[in-house]
Amino acid sequence: MAKRRTTIITGGAGFIGSALSRHLQGNGHDIHVLDNLSFGKRALAGVDDDHFHLVDIRDREATSELVGRIRPECVLHLAAVHFIPYCNEHPVEAAEINISGTINVLDACERSGSVHQVFVASTAAVYPIADGAMAEDHPTGPMDIYGITKLATEKLVSEFHLRTGIATIIGRFFNAFGPNETNPHLIPEIQRQILAGARTLKLGNLDPKRDFIHTEDMSRAMGALLDAHDAGHDTFNIGRGIEYSVREIVEAFERQLGEELTIQVDPARVRKVERMHLLADVEKLKRKTGWEPRWGIDEGVATLLKEQVVL
Repeated sequence: MAKRRTTIITGGAGFIGSALSRHLQGNGHDIHVLDNLSFGKRALAGVDDDHFHLVDIRDREATSELVGRIRPECVLHLAAVHFIPYCNEHPVEAAEINISGTINVLDACERSGSVHQVFVASTAAVYPIADGAMAEDHPTGPMDIYGITKLATEKLVSEFHLRTGIATIIGRFFNAFGPNETNPHLIPEIQRQILAGARTLKLGNLDPKRDFIHTEDMSRAMGALLDAHDAGHDTFNIGRGIEYSVREIVEAFERQLGEELTIQVDPARVRKVERMHLLADVEKLKRKTGWEPRWGIDEGVATLLKEQVVL
């Protein structure tokens, strides 16, 4: 059980942030959520109104005032725009949120005088196209705007640690899945179509394989890292260590639904540039924390077929 501490989660009303909020509250953290609700939903934050703060991290003054007033010991920075097609279409906005917003959050942490631990969400998109599992020391080489902004974020976090001495953790998220997804990624799009009654699914690229990790397993990993890493600066992959193709994900839905599904390739959904593999080497995370994933694809898909949409 983690010791009780005051903690801010930026983006805590979003997909991964809301799962993290629930998990850390269960471990005794006094959670404050900072979110502008551009992607997140107030109902998902899991905190009362005194602990929810409608703030945009691009607002430097508001971000600094909030962190200075709450005086958290720990800040987990998950607020970002991360849907790759959206980032590619809106590169200036992606840079303002993911890079400038991160600068504002880190500067607020430094000025507060209370923060002694910072976790910043990065992404597997910082890795280049390659076969095999990606370890943290693999050379980086992002191939899209999102990955570029997140690699810049990682550099900012490293510089922040060198300047302040505050303990910092970078978590490179692989493909998250679970309830309350707020972007039209593969699994929530399949879920949406099935729950709408479709049995012929309109999808894009079918053969790429991805490492899908449930948000509850991600939350446990982040909590374990907070407990295990209280000094220095380090980077950890947060994935499951197993990759699945689009076809295999559809087969998991078939098993849980008990019905056959047909796939129809929708040209509008096909990405012109696509990596065939993106697999996490999570041995470093396991060695550091003793963490092990608990949720498989089938268990997670089963809950998604019963999920009620949160408005």
